Amino acid sequence: MYKRTITKELERWKASSGRKPLLLRGARQVGKTTVINDFAKQYRQYIYLNLERKEDAAIFRNFTHFSSLVEAVFFLKEKDIQQSDTLLFIDEIQEVPEAINLLRYFYEDFPKLHVVAAGSLLEAVLTEHITMPVGRVEYKVIRPMTFSEFLEAMGEKAALQQFNKIPISDFAHDKLLHLFHTYTLIGGMPEVVKHYVENRNLTALQSIYESLLVAYMNDVEKYARNSSMVQVIRHVIRSMSFEAGNRIKFQNFGQSNYGSREVGEAVRTIEKALLLHLAYPCTSTELPLFPDHKKSPRLHLLDTGLMNYLAGIQKDIIGTNDLDLLYKGKVAEQIVGQELLGSKFNVLSELNFWTREKKEATAEVDFVCVFDGLIIPVEVKSGSTGRLRSLHLFMDSAPHQWAVRLYAGQLGIDRLKTPNGKEYSLLNLPYYLTGQIELYINWLIQQPANG
Repeated sequence: MYKRTITKELERWKASSGRKPLLLRGARQVGKTTVINDFAKQYRQYIYLNLERKEDAAIFRNFTHFSSLVEAVFFLKEKDIQQSDTLLFIDEIQEVPEAINLLRYFYEDFPKLHVVAAGSLLEAVLTEHITMPVGRVEYKVIRPMTFSEFLEAMGEKAALQQFNKIPISDFAHDKLLHLFHTYTLIGGMPEVVKHYVENRNLTALQSIYESLLVAYMNDVEKYARNSSMVQVIRHVIRSMSFEAGNRIKFQNFGQSNYGSREVGEAVRTIEKALLLHLAYPCTSTELPLFPDHKKSPRLHLLDTGLMNYLAGIQKDIIGTNDLDLLYKGKVAEQIVGQELLGSKFNVLSELNFWTREKKEATAEVDFVCVFDGLIIPVEVKSGSTGRLRSLHLFMDSAPHQWAVRLYAGQLGIDRLKTPNGKEYSLLNLPYYLTGQIELYINWLIQQPANG
């Protein structure tokens, strides 16, 4: 078991006086079950139910009153119903959709019982009769392992210590960049990380990626409405690595003959499985951050390891000095997006970018993030600061003077001026510190030279 940062969120949930049943979201194989099994060690009593098992599923299908269901759970699992320090974990809850509705009654009738449920593709099983118990359940999401979790798993204690130091020491740069390239190459799927840590064999990971992708296809296809949609879903999954980082159109997606409606349905189904994420542009430099869903979204994948395997670019990453030079910058952009989302446990967390679309000239900033009431632009770029035209345009209309560039170089701050004369501070942040971006923005703002 490797340490996951979501454990701290679970501990806060456990200690909360207003605690509600927790519904843990996440794609298959991101570590939901493992995390909860480890978290359960903090309780005196633990009850595990897996609704893929017929005997466990039957408990939620054969009861007369909710109290009798709870009694049956304790009786059949040979646990003490009087023990208040108990965690009940309902795994694969999507297999019995009715059980999702029942979560509200744990909150209303058995508030002392700590209840966590986990599942994938939950939206796909919702109907007019099966709905999320609004106001009676909390939600969290777990994603692939982050770079800091990868360092912990690798036993790189000194590197992790430097990663957490604000600001980082210059001497740590080369080693952390090398480790980040390895992390970008293999991705953050726990099974892949575990195998690599134990064997340090990149070739042996191929079969794990293959089995993960097959499992995802089989899982998502269960929710296709017909055999034709199964084929579209398979095409989208196979093609998504080639479209990653692109602003996509559903029509003819992945050089296919499929129409907008069928591809859109397939993409939304795969998105429900959290295998991909659609990032939508915003056009304002001030809050509220309002994504424009009428504009073309940019496609991001769950994990760079899976993307690299599908695209066949793993060998290219091994020898690179700068991720931005690979795959037209897609690898760098994808891992940055993965890290930006990786430390967010809110199911509503999104990736957003900024665009200005005018006839005379278009502009696009790779990402934007909200910090202390401000929208901070984030570019993913190597090379000189003279190639930041879009960033200059953003800063001309922004009500602040701070921006971020993620790149292969060392930590530093540049004082820049837009062509229109506005001065601003650009934080140059190494790729591997993406997960610490909010701490470094705070550090940037506090620098005396910024006024």
